[in-house]
Amino acid sequence: MAMQATAVNHQQFLTFQLAAESFAVDVVQVREILDVVAITRVPQMPDYMLGVINLRGSVVPVIDLRLKFGLPAAERTRDNCVIVLEVDLGGEVTVVGAMADAVQEVLELPADAIEPPPRLGMKLKSEFIRGMGKRDEQFIIILDINRIFSSDELAALSASEVTA
Repeated sequence: MAMQATAVNHQQFLTFQLAAESFAVDVVQVREILDVVAITRVPQMPDYMLGVINLRGSVVPVIDLRLKFGLPAAERTRDNCVIVLEVDLGGEVTVVGAMADAVQEVLELPADAIEPPPRLGMKLKSEFIRGMGKRDEQFIIILDINRIFSSDELAALSASEVTA
């Protein structure tokens, strides 16, 4: 009788730092990583909406993930970067930039190393969290990037940049 190999389902994530925490997003949604570039501030946007950047002729809104998650603002360093993501907003793919303190690595996690988010004791809204990855003794907060960005916020930003 032949033994059947069991396939372990692995997923790849881009990990990055915000404050002292490690976060991750599905690598499939990451388009590119940029050094911090000039960001044009758009009036009357929430603090976490930093503004827009010109990415090869396209206008891309950028948010500060620290401020979006209620973390304290921090001084910019040379490690800061903008993670350019493809976000699904109601079936339409939108390109968005997310400011992070530093990018760490692309990490492959087996499905059994990812647990559901805890119900209590999280600073972040649990709807933003897809799961908790564990590597060695460190937890990595895996974000559901599609839920972080609301279509209303991005529509408001897009409308105001057209009139700017």
